[in-house]
Amino acid sequence: MNAFTQSVASYIPRARHLTGLIVVFIGSLFCLWLNSSLDIWSNGRIVGLSSLTLAILIGMVLGNTIYPKFSEPLGDGVDFAKGQILRLAIMFYGFKLTLTEVASVGLPAVMSDALVLTSTFLLTYWLGTKWLKVDKQTTILIGSGASICGAAAVIAADPIVKAEAHKVTIAVATVVVFGTISMILYPFLYHLGWLQPWLSAQDYGIYTGSTIHEVAQVVVAGNTISPEVGDTAVVTKMIRVMMLAPFLLVLSFALTKGDSENGEKPSFMNRVQQVKVPWFAFIFILIVVLHTWLTMSEGFEQTMIMIDDVLLTMAMFALGLTTHLSAIKQAGVKPLILGAIMFGWLIIGGGLINIGISFI
Repeated sequence: MNAFTQSVASYIPRARHLTGLIVVFIGSLFCLWLNSSLDIWSNGRIVGLSSLTLAILIGMVLGNTIYPKFSEPLGDGVDFAKGQILRLAIMFYGFKLTLTEVASVGLPAVMSDALVLTSTFLLTYWLGTKWLKVDKQTTILIGSGASICGAAAVIAADPIVKAEAHKVTIAVATVVVFGTISMILYPFLYHLGWLQPWLSAQDYGIYTGSTIHEVAQVVVAGNTISPEVGDTAVVTKMIRVMMLAPFLLVLSFALTKGDSENGEKPSFMNRVQQVKVPWFAFIFILIVVLHTWLTMSEGFEQTMIMIDDVLLTMAMFALGLTTHLSAIKQAGVKPLILGAIMFGWLIIGGGLINIGISFI
């Protein structure tokens, strides 16, 4: 069996996975239902809360109470959800975007996304490892979430970083906390008139999409101004999501040490050969291309988006089940301080980047 066949076969659950997968699947359906119901019960007043957030929170409650008693029969399935199910979810994310939408916002959005992504991640890494002395894995995960697409980027980077579950949860927590604040703060600043002298409504949409953490948060912050601004914000955000694939490839190269000979520093080509290509991220790009050029029925697209939502929620629920509160407590407050600093950078630094591009 060659490497490709083995890779494909690894996505087929075995008998030992089924019990755990069934539990995770039921948990994800409950979280999706609860998210939808909360919106109805509150008449839409609870905004920005996603099934992913509910999944990790409910998963953590169960993971620190009931789940340890059943971890032996359920563990294989839960690990499968955190691994293969997660990768499938990232692939199917491509059904939420087309290249036509990318072209509609033009070069300014692409430039803003690229500059915000690069500056945010590098600044996070430097501050986290050099100044705050946060461990490398947690720093990279927080940087991934802040610079690209929130929780989805954190859990997509995890297979490359290979961090413990509580570190992934900490990074997701920074996305939830500071992304939610951003979702409320951005429209507030706009309505106060503080942003209009610098950014047009279109520019505000690009600013929102290039600096707020989660897609759901961008939807709220953009549509609070107008549906047109909301569309610009979401498309700009999805361009950031597309940058996930090359980002993961560069990250894999950066974390690859290679095989040194005679104690010498490994060569560039040696490191390239050792890189683990995140094929799931590039399949996501391929699906975006196919979604652009192939005619798909609306029913099919909605079905694939629904499947993707279920898969992502399953991965987050499984992550919550394997997260121990004692490990989070041991990590201390420094990761949250790092997330707060990057929140400030995205508002101010990201704003300056967008203002500069708007004048080009």
